[in-house]
Amino acid sequence: MRKIIVMALLSLLLIPAAGAQDTLAVKINKKNLVIKEWNTEPKSGARALDHVTMYSPEGKKIEEIEYSSDGQKWRKRFEYGADGKVSRELVYDGRNRLQTYKTFEYNEFSRKKVQYTYNPKGKLISIKHYEYIAQDAE
Repeated sequence: MRKIIVMALLSLLLIPAAGAQDTLAVKINKKNLVIKEWNTEPKSGARALDHVTMYSPEGKKIEEIEYSSDGQKWRKRFEYGADGKVSRELVYDGRNRLQTYKTFEYNEFSRKKVQYTYNPKGKLISIKHYEYIAQDAE
């Protein structure tokens, strides 16, 4: 009986804590934020940088970098238009050479409508169309 009471009390304490964590995550201020993701070796505790995401003073994502044990794997830089939406996404290789860049068109709901991908010389290499289909929940 004592175990049941202790478990009930613990569950009552943990439920609000879980909700508080979700609320906290929503309220993170992304202005000038840098998020670093690290991989840690279980036995030695050695850490290696895996991924970095950087945000502007306005709170918009401006850069992402992915790392491997050899160094930088790739880097993406984001540029924004006057409307506040991503206008260009530039993708660089591990040596910081431009590999591709993308431009976007948006629909009336501010969602991506079309993505154009270009090589470093500006030649169009692919077009991706986005389709949004709402399914009725039953």
